[in-house]
Amino acid sequence: MQKIRKGDTVAVITGKDKGKKGKVLRVLPEAGKVLVEGINFVKKHQRKTRQDQQEAGIVQVERPVYVSNLMVVCKNCQVPARVGFSILKDKTKARICKKCNEAF
Repeated sequence: MQKIRKGDTVAVITGKDKGKKGKVLRVLPEAGKVLVEGINFVKKHQRKTRQDQQEAGIVQVERPVYVSNLMVVCKNCQVPARVGFSILKDKTKARICKKCNEAF
């Protein structure tokens, strides 16, 4: 079970986007990275591929961020918190917030 999943709200704790929050769009577990909405924009030089398709020029695109640079924002306490795991009464495993002990 992963600590960060698609749809979670995460906060950046290190790097050029430190302090920003965003929604997880995609998780790349084999690379240990996560694509977050509005975080880690880079400029990419793009050429025109076909006459009717894309424009040439410099475009901004989001790039994946390492999981170690992110923390999940708890839905209850609204602060970045560490994630733990707990076994519920119905024998299922759930992620919990280490600050308020509430399940995600």
